[in-house]
Formats: sequence, structure tokens, C-alpha cells
Amino acid sequence: MTLQTEFAGHVRGDVSEAFMNRQWLVLMSALGVVLGVSGCTQPVEIIAHRGASYLAPENTLSAVRLGWEMHADVEIDVHLSRDNQIVVIHDASTKHITGVDLKVHETTSDELRRLDYGSHKGPQFAGETLPFLSEVLDTIPPGRKLYIEIKCGKEILPFLEQAVMDGGKASQVVIIGFDLDTVTSAKQRLGLPTYWLRGTRKTEDTEEWIPHDPNWVQSVVDRGLDGLDVHYAGVHQDFVAKAKAAGQRLYVWTVDDPQEAKRLVQLGVNGITTNRPGWLRQQIRR
Repeated sequence: MTLQTEFAGHVRGDVSEAFMNRQWLVLMSALGVVLGVSGCTQPVEIIAHRGASYLAPENTLSAVRLGWEMHADVEIDVHLSRDNQIVVIHDASTKHITGVDLKVHETTSDELRRLDYGSHKGPQFAGETLPFLSEVLDTIPPGRKLYIEIKCGKEILPFLEQAVMDGGKASQVVIIGFDLDTVTSAKQRLGLPTYWLRGTRKTEDTEEWIPHDPNWVQSVVDRGLDGLDVHYAGVHQDFVAKAKAAGQRLYVWTVDDPQEAKRLVQLGVNGITTNRPGWLRQQIRR
């Protein structure tokens, strides 16, 4: 029986994820043990999607801090409010999370922060507010990275640059986004590691996933970006090989299936974004 199995035997269930990972990672650090994944010696970065969002309300300080405690990097989404404050939220409206339909870009940050962003996840999170990016930047611990996904357009870039500079942790910040022009401008303006996000499409007749186009790699090379961050289902060996041959880094989202995570690690991706960072790390080490 391994030490990790002993921990798992004592504490069961998803609610125990944070505790298990905190205890396990502290013990491994003390022993100086570096673990490979599924027989692969290449380390893979684990990124908490909107924080540890399986256990805490997405894009809140609770989820972010839990992600750090699990020794993961953290990904968040940002929009610009009407008063030019960078707020951490995925949707352009607050309705999905709070039940109140306010458009973020039409609403002041004070109004946005009066809403309850935690109760939908459980009474223990009642009263959780929408965070400012500056508050999240303050929480980044040594050795960890914050992935900031730009969910709006170029209008956010001057304020994003200022927030990152004022936060004093620019070396720990990564920029990602779906809009190629916006992330290209972000790279040119901030000079930080920047990745282009892409999804996976399905065929209309069979509903099968369509493999990613290796030509995307050339697109990021031409734009001076550092790599791609793609939906996991379209990733295949040729796509990974093309990225590596071009010196590009390759990240995947959002993976909560251990078998799929193991496949991606074996293919050689650099990082995996997941809603369950601690639990998934444990699963892919087995």
C-alpha cells in the first residue's frame, strides 16, 4: 500500500478533496519526492479551472485560494465593468451565477459586488462577492501561476496592464483568450506568456469530435504567441508533434476524466486545466 492510498483510505469523497490534497502534498514535499504520472517522467502542470470550482463557487476568492492550497496553478476569467474595473467572472451577465441579470460592461463594480456569488454552491459560501483582479493577484503564492482569460475585447488591455504592473507579480501571470486579435495585442502590450484558446467542433452527421487543425500552430507562431490552449477532445499526436516542433507550449481544457488526462499526458501536453485539480492529480498518478 502506498502512502497516498493510506490517506485515501482514511478520508473518502469529493468533500474531502481539499483536506486530502493538503495533507498529501505537504507530506510529499517533506520527503522530497517527485512523482511521475502514469509512468511518464515528464511533469504536467495542473491548472484549477476558475479556481477549484468543483468544490467552491467558480471565480471567487474561495475557489482561487483552494486551488493554491491544492498546489495547482489557477485560471480565472475577467471582464471590464462600466467604471473600468477588472472583475473576475465568466459570463458577460451575472444571471447564471446570481439570478440577477446585470450586464457586466453596463454595471459599476460597486453594483456588481453587492450580489451574492456564493449561495448557488452552498450555504457555506453565502455572501461571497465578485472579486477584483487585483484581489486575486494578491493571493498568488510563490512558485504558482495565474492564468487570466480575457472574456471581452481590447478595451480591457490598458487596465489589465496597469493591474498586473501594480500587483507586482507579472512574472507569475499568463494571458489566454479566444479572440486572436485581442491576445495578440495583449502579448505586444504586456509581453507576458500568451496562449490562444480554441474549442473542439463536432461533425453534424455523427456528432464525433473533429481533430484539431495543426495549422493553428503556425497561426500562433505568426502572431508571436507562446502556444495554444485547446479543448482536449480534438488533441491528437500529429497536433502535439506540430506544436512541439514549432517550440510552442500546449495546454488543454477542461479535463475531469482521469483516463482522458492520462492519454493527454502520454501525448506530451504541458498542462491540463480541470475543475478538480487535487483529485485529478491523484487519479493520474495511479
